[in-house]
Amino acid sequence: MQYLTGFSLPTQYDMDLYGLTSAYPFGVLYFKELNHISFDRITIFYGGNGSGKSTLLNLLSDKLELPRRTTVDRTKEFIDFTRKCSVSLNEEEGIKKIPSGSKIITSEDIIDGILAQRKVNKSTGIKQEQSYEEYNNLKYTPFQFTSIADFDRLKKVNQTRSKTATKYIKLNAGEKTREFSNGENALRFFDKELTPGNVYLLDEPENSLSPKYQYELTKLLFDLARFFDVQFVIATHSPFVLSLEGARIYNLDEEPVEIRRWEELESIRFYHDFFMKKDHLF
Repeated sequence: MQYLTGFSLPTQYDMDLYGLTSAYPFGVLYFKELNHISFDRITIFYGGNGSGKSTLLNLLSDKLELPRRTTVDRTKEFIDFTRKCSVSLNEEEGIKKIPSGSKIITSEDIIDGILAQRKVNKSTGIKQEQSYEEYNNLKYTPFQFTSIADFDRLKKVNQTRSKTATKYIKLNAGEKTREFSNGENALRFFDKELTPGNVYLLDEPENSLSPKYQYELTKLLFDLARFFDVQFVIATHSPFVLSLEGARIYNLDEEPVEIRRWEELESIRFYHDFFMKKDHLF
């Protein structure tokens, strides 16, 4: 399913009328001559650092009022620019609003998720050490029940005498979540976060992913878009993500911005030429 069909931005003339054409995000997009974006099931903003690909995602996210974990600097100029933008939905399919589960996911979200898991595991580790010490103290220290105030302690004493240390620690401190590599965690993050029937804005999803996992992510995105009614708008320079079959790619390194095929992009040509020079080594 395609939910979004278009995103219109102010023209250079509109920006000139505003006056502050050097202010963000006006200055980033002023010379792009990108007045309208037509979406496909997978639409990609490609370009180098400072090209405006993340800016476009943030503007679109703000216009759609999508939930997000990380904040964006919503200056007066950013808000004014957003007001000059408009979004069109798939009227042919009767779409009047995007699905409620839609969201923007940034590379910072993934890193924060990995760090949060480590923090929880560290806290659990401390509790486990405390529970182990408590287990030894209660199991081997004489205890006599004298009043109702001793009831909680009595329960724990009985636990130590009926359970092994491992089971006692698990009961009272919980278990650590299994930790994977950053790449594995990032891929598991997307597998959990991306659910059928939604629109997702992904800002450089390849961060923290090795080439192998970038390729695995590409397969996940393609399957979700093709079989599970998911629409993606992605900011990336990953050759694997850029190779997504049927993706509409906006090359923000060009002024004016043009729609290009994967094999026409400068970075892809660079990779091609580099490996061709090393072809005799394979």
